Amino acid sequence: QVQLVESGGGLVQAGGSLRLSCAASGSIFSINTMGWYRQAPGKQRELVATITSSGSINYADSVKDRFTICRDNAKNTVYLQMNSLKPEDAAVYYCCIYRTPWLASATWGQGTQVNVSS
Repeated sequence: QVQLVESGGGLVQAGGSLRLSCAASGSIFSINTMGWYRQAPGKQRELVATITSSGSINYADSVKDRFTICRDNAKNTVYLQMNSLKPEDAAVYYCCIYRTPWLASATWGQGTQVNVSS
C-alpha cells in the first residue's frame, strides 16, 4: 500500500502564493505519476497538474503559467507552487499517485484546503 501526506494549504490573498507538498511512502511503483487535483464546493474534482516519474508534465489550462509542479524522486515527493492565486483557485487540493497510466487505481491523499480571499 501507498500512503500520501500532504501539507502547505492555507489562506492567502488574491495574487499571493502557496506551495503544496505531498510525500509518498510504502509500495511505490517505479513508473508512476504523481499529481494534484482539486475540488471546490458543488463541483467535480478536476485536474490541476500531474508529473510522471520520467518528468512529463500536464497542466490544466486554468493554471498554466501560474502553477508549477515538480517532484523529487529520491524523496517520492511532489510539489505544487501556486502563484498569482485567484479566488476561483479556492478548493480542497488532493494529491494522488498511480502506476502510469492507470488513474483509476490512484491512491489519494486526505486533501488540503486552499482559500483565496479577494
